[in-house]
Amino acid sequence: MLAAMLVSGPFQKLSRAQRHAFAAAFLGWTLDSLDFFLLVFCVKAIAGEFHTRPSAVLGAVFMTQAFRPAGALLFGLLADRYGRRPVLIANILGFSAIELGCAFAPSLHALLALRALFGVAMGGEWGVGAALAFETLPKEGRGTFSGMLQEGYALGSILASAAFGLLFAGIRWHGFVLPGIGWRGLFILGAMPALLALYVQARVPESPVWLAGASNRAAARTALHAGLVWSRQIVKFLPTFLFLVLLMTAFMSFSHGTQDVYPTFLAVAAHLSPRTIGLIGVLYGLGSIAGGIAFGALSERWGRKRAMITAALLALPVIPLYAYGRTAAVLGLGAVLMQFMVQGAWGVVPAYLTELAPAPVRATAPGLAYQLGALLTSWNGKAQALAAERWGSYPAVLAVTVAVVAVALATLTAFGHEAKGSEMTAD
Repeated sequence: MLAAMLVSGPFQKLSRAQRHAFAAAFLGWTLDSLDFFLLVFCVKAIAGEFHTRPSAVLGAVFMTQAFRPAGALLFGLLADRYGRRPVLIANILGFSAIELGCAFAPSLHALLALRALFGVAMGGEWGVGAALAFETLPKEGRGTFSGMLQEGYALGSILASAAFGLLFAGIRWHGFVLPGIGWRGLFILGAMPALLALYVQARVPESPVWLAGASNRAAARTALHAGLVWSRQIVKFLPTFLFLVLLMTAFMSFSHGTQDVYPTFLAVAAHLSPRTIGLIGVLYGLGSIAGGIAFGALSERWGRKRAMITAALLALPVIPLYAYGRTAAVLGLGAVLMQFMVQGAWGVVPAYLTELAPAPVRATAPGLAYQLGALLTSWNGKAQALAAERWGSYPAVLAVTVAVVAVALATLTAFGHEAKGSEMTAD
């Protein structure tokens, strides 16, 4: 109810073109997240088929994270030069095709290679989609839109949770039998986002800010001149960019450190069934969405920094429920509260990064900072699993991760620059 109230006001003021642009960015990020989390929920099953440990399969998460910056740079440069819309379409088709290929991986090595390619495609979507959305939307209510946009990631997690809980092992209920499709069937399902490209092609207009800068780009007729213009913008933006890379490293550790290993912890240490794990995943996904929208809207009143710091520090009291709960109900409650705070902080990120970036590199710089943070934390899931396997304590690993990262994130954010409400122009 609260989330609906926070969203309805700003959303009602949008034009049809603005709504389509926001929907494209939101759905692109949602379906990208769905494809990412399908693997996270299937780690135990994949490890069983390939006769290896969960930590080895979580190397696929490492490969995805490690190659995301390459996608951010590649697709961001293309979007800054050729437009947000066509590059977003190519990006969606790319990660859908790779997800389909994962369903037919003959070995763990092949799966790792495919997840590296998936990382390239995944890395490009966020920056391009965010640039398209925030260059099209009004600055009023930008914090609320930011919270909604980022929580496409949480909605993708919910869809992956539901798919895993309902379809992985199948359903038997009062004589009704729905056979399970296993992890390969889930990856085939994960190729469905390709249909979103048709919607973007038919309904979504190009960014008005990018179109307004067409005359400037026409003057930069040579690749050399265009490269010099882009290089000057990067040099000017470099100190802020380096800080954002460090900040996004902390943010990535906050989200992936509380999410990537959690389904494995519920299966291996808490001994919960796939259906229960899927239900908990849906519930903490809903908590994520509520947190992102709530703190995104609060950032319009408090400012971006205060909202992010508050959400990060409020994660600390949740640790006992989240990591040490003795029943599925307590663990579920802890996971919901944890992701409310984690994604509450994350809900401010799209607006915060986009407001700080100059127009000529707006599809490249925020997305690249975002994905370089992913690269620097790409070891996280595998390292957590290895630590838990070595010391036999998933709860301790999860608890220490939250405590350290939440404090680091709040401290770094306090040193950042605030650009709330800045104009999106073609200059």
